[in-house]
Amino acid sequence: MQSWPAPDLPRLDALGLGLGRPPRVPDTVTGSLVEVAGTDGVVTMYVCGITPYDATHLGHAATYLLFDLIQRLARDAGLTVRYVQNVTDVDDPLLERAVATGEDWVALAERETDLFRQDMAALRILPPDHYIGAVEAIPDIVNTVLQLRDRSAAYDLDGDLYFSVAAAPHFGEVGHYPVDEMVRLSAERGGDPDRPGKKDPLDSLLWQAARPEEPAWESPLGHGRPGWHVECAAIAMRHLGPTIDVNGGGSDLVFPHHEMGASQAAVVTGEWPFARAFVHQGMVGYQGEKMSKSRGNLVFVSRLRADGVDPMAIRLALLAHEQGTDWEWHDGELDLAVRRLARWRAAFERRSAPPAQPVVDLLRAELGDGLRTPAALDAVDAWVGADGDDTDAPGQVAAAVDALLGVV
Repeated sequence: MQSWPAPDLPRLDALGLGLGRPPRVPDTVTGSLVEVAGTDGVVTMYVCGITPYDATHLGHAATYLLFDLIQRLARDAGLTVRYVQNVTDVDDPLLERAVATGEDWVALAERETDLFRQDMAALRILPPDHYIGAVEAIPDIVNTVLQLRDRSAAYDLDGDLYFSVAAAPHFGEVGHYPVDEMVRLSAERGGDPDRPGKKDPLDSLLWQAARPEEPAWESPLGHGRPGWHVECAAIAMRHLGPTIDVNGGGSDLVFPHHEMGASQAAVVTGEWPFARAFVHQGMVGYQGEKMSKSRGNLVFVSRLRADGVDPMAIRLALLAHEQGTDWEWHDGELDLAVRRLARWRAAFERRSAPPAQPVVDLLRAELGDGLRTPAALDAVDAWVGADGDDTDAPGQVAAAVDALLGVV
């Protein structure tokens, strides 16, 4: 599957501003900051992509912006990033939307995926090296399920194959939720804990036997289609290996999605942890509730762009919130971001300004030690509001804001 064009990324060391340090990011498992330094200079990162039936709202944008920041910081430290993202282009929500609208499910997925690409490019999000749809990954998914079955971690229930959480010794170690909470979240987030015949209510679907009028593929597992969690486990293992540096997404993916995927991968590979850092973006609220498709309170990036909003103002508005925490979107935030963007751009056009190195050092410190984006924006604001006689500084700070914050 095609990704989107990559924006140019300035090399700050080439401008005399040195290299940054590997970033420390908030890890969901430990609740502490974990350094993302990679192995032999390479950082591996897998971020769960969209189910393309309604893209891209501000919650999506905030999520992919978070991992864009991690990429930028790692590259600023002289590291290479190998980044993989999936697209769940066959799943129940997509099929249900296609039925409700009377649209072909393939056409719906292609249209919304293309819109997502356009939004990501407009927001200057660095693209993944591999952008993989679930449909194109079916051979890898089937192979993963076969390995789970060979390890007695999968069982048949009326033609469907389920993952047995009892076979995963590390199940529960990502989110640390009590069992009753996992059951509740499973029911809310696409699971079927009440299905009769399951060995454990938390067991998750690996391969669903073909249903009438639903897409299905021939495989050694029978005629059917893949489950959700195993999709990401299979793609990540195929392209990044048994252990990765960063596994990420929205905080609503901690359970069951990342818990299941990590457990399935560990059973296949025998390696734990699946990721050295599990990083999650907080939920974005609007009008007093979590922004979600089911509530119909979504603010779409494409609609803001169509209304003439500068994508860099959208990006700045998102950066103004603490990464990884829940927050509420207010319509007035765009006005603040537009004014901040205008001040910054005017400052970058000045003939002289305060020296660049101190503000670049501060940017790297605030971003690199926990992704403190509001403090990083404040640092640039302070530089913008000060006078100085360094004629190289405006261009250098503009390049740093581009390289580290992605704002031009």
